[in-house]
Amino acid sequence: MATVTKENIGLLNDKLTVKLEKTDYLPAFEKSLKEYSKKANIPGFRKGMVPASLIKKMYGASVFTDEVMRSIDRELIKYMETEKLDIFAQPLPMEMDLRQLDMNNPADYTFHFEVGMKPEFKLADLGKTKMTRHKVIVTDEMIDNEITRLQNRYGNMTDQETVTAGENVLNVTFAETDAEGNEVEAGIRKDNSLLVKYFAENFRSKWMGRKKDDSEVVQLKNAFDEKEREWIIGDLGLDKEDPAAADKYFKITVTKVGLLEKRELNEEFFNQLYPNLEVKTETEFRNKIKEEIQAYWDGQARNQLQHMAYHELFDHTEIEFPEAFLRKWMKTQGDSSAKAQGERTDEEVEKEFPTFKNQLKWTLISDKIVSENNIQVQPDELRNFAKQQLFGYMGGMGSMDEEQPWIKDYIEKMMKDRKYIEDAYSRIQNQKIFEWAETKVNAEEKEINLNEFVKMQEEHQHHHH
Repeated sequence: MATVTKENIGLLNDKLTVKLEKTDYLPAFEKSLKEYSKKANIPGFRKGMVPASLIKKMYGASVFTDEVMRSIDRELIKYMETEKLDIFAQPLPMEMDLRQLDMNNPADYTFHFEVGMKPEFKLADLGKTKMTRHKVIVTDEMIDNEITRLQNRYGNMTDQETVTAGENVLNVTFAETDAEGNEVEAGIRKDNSLLVKYFAENFRSKWMGRKKDDSEVVQLKNAFDEKEREWIIGDLGLDKEDPAAADKYFKITVTKVGLLEKRELNEEFFNQLYPNLEVKTETEFRNKIKEEIQAYWDGQARNQLQHMAYHELFDHTEIEFPEAFLRKWMKTQGDSSAKAQGERTDEEVEKEFPTFKNQLKWTLISDKIVSENNIQVQPDELRNFAKQQLFGYMGGMGSMDEEQPWIKDYIEKMMKDRKYIEDAYSRIQNQKIFEWAETKVNAEEKEINLNEFVKMQEEHQHHHH
């Protein structure tokens, strides 16, 4: 009769010893050989009439090894389930020599496995540290800017013969040149569309009166102010952080001149933007825009608070790991790419281990929160997630009828995609984890202007890159 014993060999690190007697695997071995005899197609013999001795000679060694290993796996699984062992990954064999397995001399066998035990730990107390829930103040200027953006976005474009104002839209081609205007061989070439007023103030006059096919050689740092220049540099595929990018010269050739006529603020425009709402007056429209701006920045502030909660949980939850075991597991197992390339080197393991350990730590924290708070993801939540994502791809729900057959069919298709469902499940679960964390933090609300809030976000991003 098989036995499994456990011995501690280090921090959260145990050795499992599996002892098999002949009677644990021989009956299964003999049964498998008989099955092979029934199914084998060997020239010169009728199916099912192949002598057992020939089958044993041809397939016996591999079948014997398979049955011994299957018996070991069965005993390990049974033991871990009975003892309720909560382990990382799977047991790792310790110096397993399969050459000792001899079907002609069946014997009692002993195998050793190493396991890494998951630790017991206590979550950090989120209520201990005071946090700030920022509230961005929505100003009239922010509302005006958003309304202007919408008026332009939904405005009418008309073709013009010549450039007459800063509001003219230029379709242009950027071609990289030297300082004299000679095109650089294999240089950057890119079509773009921009307003004349995007050029630096002292440069705009150069475009007045210009027509299709007219061109101008410019140095980026002189032609555009900082904000617009940064956008142009990025669009041209250059590195915004490289000071030399602004020194480059380009020949800008006009391919079309247009004028954007802003939409009037009237009920027709309001209905186009909000077809399912009663927005009739400019005051109601401004209130709706304010609501949307406030909702957006409230969401950003919420993300900020949740990020602080994440750091509080991650940085102040103390968890011990069976590091020696995990390093061995990473070296011999790891992910599929590592398997394809063979074992990782010690140097690769050391380089990857800190990131791996951090990911593992957050997984343990997340699993504990999910388990202790019975956080679940329901099928209708997955379906709704898929629907919202589809509408996002389509540019917002607007007046789309979600009962349309093609929408239902597309969502059904998404719901059958296993990879998509796993990703959606993980994202919804993460969202619920942070919603739970938000209810536990000790947060005080504080009003803040937009510039201060954006600066705070930029500084945080810079700190984490």
